[in-house]
Amino acid sequence: MDLTNITEKPFLPAEVIQDNLFPISYNNKQEVENMYDNAVAQKIAKQYKETPFTDFASISPKTIIEKLNLNWRERDLPEAQRTKHVHRLHPYMGKFIPQLVEIFLRKYQPKLVYDPFCGSGTTLVEANTLGINSIGTDISLFNALLTRVKTSKYDIPLLEKETRDILKRLREYKEKSYNDKKLIPYLQIKNEYINAWFSPTAQKDLLCYLTLLKDYTYQDFFKVTLSRSARSARLVTHFDLDFPKKPQTTPYYCYKHDRTCQPVVEAYKFLYRYTIDAFERIRDFLKFRTNAKVTINHNDSRTVDLPKGIDFVFTSPPYIGLIDYHAQHKYAYQLLGLQNNETKEIGPAKNGQSDNAKKDYIDGINAVLSHTRECMAKNGLVLIVVNDKYGLYNAERVGFKSVGKINRHVNRRTGRRDTPFYESVLIWQKL
Repeated sequence: MDLTNITEKPFLPAEVIQDNLFPISYNNKQEVENMYDNAVAQKIAKQYKETPFTDFASISPKTIIEKLNLNWRERDLPEAQRTKHVHRLHPYMGKFIPQLVEIFLRKYQPKLVYDPFCGSGTTLVEANTLGINSIGTDISLFNALLTRVKTSKYDIPLLEKETRDILKRLREYKEKSYNDKKLIPYLQIKNEYINAWFSPTAQKDLLCYLTLLKDYTYQDFFKVTLSRSARSARLVTHFDLDFPKKPQTTPYYCYKHDRTCQPVVEAYKFLYRYTIDAFERIRDFLKFRTNAKVTINHNDSRTVDLPKGIDFVFTSPPYIGLIDYHAQHKYAYQLLGLQNNETKEIGPAKNGQSDNAKKDYIDGINAVLSHTRECMAKNGLVLIVVNDKYGLYNAERVGFKSVGKINRHVNRRTGRRDTPFYESVLIWQKL
């Protein structure tokens, strides 16, 4: 049956409607035409009658992935499981959940995994827990920093000692209102962004922490914690941490808390809470971490030097015109003075989704895939997690053949992004 031109109301189980998986009304033809793939939507709606798959450890090379229901809802895969150990070290828009890559790693059991858009490091973290060597590349220096902090091996007693010490010193300076002659020069900064988006008190909290972290072995760990704290301490509304348009300096009605809220005026409470939380997550990850090698490149995936023999690629490229990956962590770039390579991003939101933007986007993606292919083993696999609603991805064009496709619904639960969203896992094999 051809479902591509269906315009009538699709079959929807009651629980699907209750979970807000689809818009309320389907009487408007344009609403249906704007869906990623209506045939996929109908199939997934039927799958919601079934129990999604959660026995991840049971996956083996014999598992038929296509028969698994991977449309997890909150009750099927709670947030605590999706953000286990280091996966919640720092907020990051546009990442897939670790259980998704775990399933495919267990199924195909590769020897060397590569993620050319490693982002927050989900692929590399999961590969390491399964004892698989991995490589990740990202054009964003912050992403490379975050991935390195997640996957590094730590001397836990030393990290704990440094964690206790930096918090002790921060508290002492805070109690003295930062009135230390040696410290004061470091608490003054001429930065338009920081002065606009942080209260004077929050600035002092953050800049004091930034000054102190330079005294420790695990500076990168503390930099990530500083960044996470800065994100929460900005002058923004509680309900719009992802896409704030301007600083919020006055009281406002908060959709998240259903009351009038005040702008955040300090960062100390976040620095204290997140530093402890980050240490505990690193310590928890140690229970699962293996000695598998992890290599992280801050580089352009179109030209980066790679070793031969990559037999498995698992990646989620940028979705065209949705996210500016450098801008989402602008507070980190400004505080830490990181090199900004946003002009080299592929498909950033600021470029939009015009025909020219689509061409530039897929040219960039194809350049990455073609370059990666040169270093792949014979019959190597590439798995791409993507929302290809424009049909831009073509395996043969870059020297692969399509050998499978898994469609799934993404239960979006962050911020105010609660609209239906679908993605596919494209499975390609090197020709």
